[in-house]
Amino acid sequence: MGDEFNINKEKFSVDPKKLTDGGPPKDGVPSVDKPKFDNTSEGWGSLKAEDVVFGMVYKGQSRAYPQRILTWHEIVNDIIAGDPILITYDPLSHTALAFERKVNGIEVEFGVSGKLYNSNLVMYSRTNEKIPTESLWTQVGGKAIVGDLTDSKLKQLTLDTVSWRNWVKEHPDTKVLSRETGSARDYSSDPYKDYYIRAGVFAPLENEDKRLFEKTIVFGIEVKGKSKVYPEEELKKRPKFTDGFAGKKLQVTRNNDGSVRIKNLTDDAEIISTISFWFSWAAFHPNSEIYQAG
Repeated sequence: MGDEFNINKEKFSVDPKKLTDGGPPKDGVPSVDKPKFDNTSEGWGSLKAEDVVFGMVYKGQSRAYPQRILTWHEIVNDIIAGDPILITYDPLSHTALAFERKVNGIEVEFGVSGKLYNSNLVMYSRTNEKIPTESLWTQVGGKAIVGDLTDSKLKQLTLDTVSWRNWVKEHPDTKVLSRETGSARDYSSDPYKDYYIRAGVFAPLENEDKRLFEKTIVFGIEVKGKSKVYPEEELKKRPKFTDGFAGKKLQVTRNNDGSVRIKNLTDDAEIISTISFWFSWAAFHPNSEIYQAG
């Protein structure tokens, strides 16, 4: 790691030597820091019905972030209902996650570091008046791994990966991220379209697990230090069921729009799942259980 970061390299939970270069340098993939939003009619002008969006409902406000845009930016520093929210998408691992954009109660802005860990996006937290140094964070888990904020963790929020058609059907008053991002990008193209379907991973992995094809789409959860995945194709076979895991009784539901909800029936609390390619989840969560519909 060079001198492009204002970072304490002596404090880390992941050895910086394990991070790899993703290609573009720090901020070479520009985050969207002042997002603009369109209404649904304007959204239909730039999106097709089957286009994938990452949808969120937060404090009664509905927003959609098109994959077409996030592929080129990976991070949106948003404000919803007055709260700082972080929307992230890593094309290499097909991981879409949302977080509260606060560290120890302090609002923080994030950017794309240009580094990868387990072939997954490594973000960096930018400096501000209260936090004078940068830190590196994994997208998976929202954890700081290098720098003064090491071991800090962001609170994950529910983010759905669904089609634009299905999102609008359920949320007709949604706002959708505008293509007016301040960057010149061809949002009609996807530079990863061939990568999604072919074998092979871009960067080294800490743990490789061949039980599933590496780019199988899974929904992963952690409960009491244990992990499990529900492959998307298995959920299509059996969209609603109860499952026992880590001493808990879970209700797993794949809704008609493709969104997935997992609830702990013991206390009725939602367990937020992580959508990703299998290789990425397995790299961070060795020995995960795999659900099979039977």
